[in-house]
Parts: sequence; structure tokens; C-alpha cells
Amino acid sequence: MTSSGDTFLPRVELTDDTSLLANEAAAGGATATANANIALVKYWGKADEDLIIPRTSSLSLTLEGLETTSSVCFREDSTQDRLFIDDVERHGKALNRVSALLDLVREQAGIQAGAVVMSRNTVPYEAGLASSSSAFAALALAASHAAGLRLNDTELSRLARRGSGSASRSVFGGLAVWHAGHDDPSSYAEAVDCPLDLAIVVVLISGKPKKISSREAMRRSVETSDLYDAWVRANPRDLERALRAVKAGDIKALGEVAQGNFLGMHATMMTAKPPVMYWMPGSVEALQAVDELRQDGLPAWATMDAGPNVKVLTTAADARRVEDELRLRLPRCAIHTHLAGPGVRLL
Repeated sequence: MTSSGDTFLPRVELTDDTSLLANEAAAGGATATANANIALVKYWGKADEDLIIPRTSSLSLTLEGLETTSSVCFREDSTQDRLFIDDVERHGKALNRVSALLDLVREQAGIQAGAVVMSRNTVPYEAGLASSSSAFAALALAASHAAGLRLNDTELSRLARRGSGSASRSVFGGLAVWHAGHDDPSSYAEAVDCPLDLAIVVVLISGKPKKISSREAMRRSVETSDLYDAWVRANPRDLERALRAVKAGDIKALGEVAQGNFLGMHATMMTAKPPVMYWMPGSVEALQAVDELRQDGLPAWATMDAGPNVKVLTTAADARRVEDELRLRLPRCAIHTHLAGPGVRLL
């Protein structure tokens, strides 16, 4: 029921140069895999931009089949970092974000060597499917291990957070709650026991990179939306209701919270100045289809992140039927089911 490694992204052949670097990373570094997570109670807006301290706590589900695998090798003969994502060397913002996280690792480990980072994904890059959550969780574990650090889960979550806030949650499998905190030590994620066997059905409206990054959309919402403060005030109540629903095994209550929370988040984007509108016609069609499924008696609740794609919360037992029904209603969309996935791990 999960997507295969080739579901979203094609593979290309390595050049001689990248083959050599890949062999070096495999031989002298560390490789880790992490899975993307989808937030059911959202993180949207930072209290501290530099430390990536959120304004709200959040709850997410880590998903099987949406993965990033990263190899990191520190090279004593260079102080420059190089980044390859799906066999393409990246520069600019992508490299700068990776180097910033590597700098934290270098500082803790007392080293100055540059690193080669090789990353592969089974999730579209910058398409609103939480690729940064898996990317920076995998990078945090691989880089810290390659540098000789042995971090516990809380320390690793805090490190991953510095690359991407949502990555703090991908350290853990299944459900995870990210405590907003107020400073670096107090802002971290931890696993949540869940008696529910959950699944997410992803309706892929578009796999193309977003024109407006999540960071820019978030900043614009915080600074200019008249609805943003009200959404922040409602979030603790949403999280409390969601955790209570999880503990009680109540998928209906959890789904209602998740759907209401995402709609509130997108309302802050749409009322930003200028507005941020990630929804496409296919997004609206998919949201209407999910509502129809629920009216027909299927447990299905929609959520969306900063992008046009729709994710549908349901149970593992009902996921195949939800997927099949959505395929009938949305024949032009790629639709895949993802069960709860594992936390970050070394390979």
C-alpha cells in the first residue's frame, strides 16, 4: 500500500564525479534514512527565526514510503560542502541550509572539515509533501554519526529542528508531538503512543516545486494576516483535543480536529498581504471528494500543508477503500496510501 521508490521521482545515472563522491561517502561517512511526516495539528509560524522555535506545538504522523536517504562524509582535504539531491549538485539556498546544519555538527564535534552530502528521495522536492522533514532528519543523524557524535533522541530532534522545524518530528515513527518550547533546549519532539492504526492517502495534485517557499509563506502569514493570532490562540485547544482523541482511539474526533486545523492555517495564508494561495482547482475537487466519502460513511478527513496536494487521514483498515473511491472520483490524480512509518535510522 505504500509508494515504491520510483513512484514520484525518476532515477538518473551518476556521473563519474558523483560516483566517486558517493563511494567516498559510503566508505568514510554515515548513511541514514528518514520518513516524511504529515502534521495533523500544524506548525505554522516561528517565534524565533534563527533557532526555529515555533509559535505553536504540533502533532504529526510519520509515513511509510516517503523517504529521504542521505550519506554524509567529512573530508579533511576540503573546507567546502557539496550537496547532491537525486544526483544533481545543488547550490544556493539548498546548500546554504545544509551547510548551516553541518556547521552545528562541526561545532559540537570540534571539526572543520567540509562534507559531501548525497541525498535521494521518494518524495517530490519542495512540492508541499514535507520533503524537508525527512531530508533534515536523515541529514542530522547521518552528519552527527559521521562526525563521531552519538546523540539521544531529544538531542537529535533538536538538531534536526535547526534544519527544518518539521524534521524534529521525523526522528520518531508513528505519531509525534513537537513541544514548541521557548528556547533551544525546550523545543523538541517526542513519540506519542497511539492505539489507532492510522494511514494517510496522498492525492498528488502537483509534484512541481512551489513558487512561494513555506518559509516565505509562513513569514507573510505571521506578519500580515489578521487571522493569524486567532489561529495561534486556537492551536493549544486543537492539540489537546487531538491528543485526547488519540488516547481514546477516536478517529472521528481526531479527523475533525485535523481538518479544522488545516483550514484555519490556510485561512491565514489567504488573508496574508499579498495572499498566498497554494490551492489549485484539483485541490478543491479533492477536498469535495473527501467530504463526499465521509458523507457516504467512510472515515476520511482532509489536511493540506504549504502546497496544493491533499492528504486524507483514515484508518489502515479503510485505506484501500478510500484510495479506490478517490481514484474513481479523481481519475487524473496520482493517489497512494501510506501507513504509519518508522523513525530515522542508520543504514
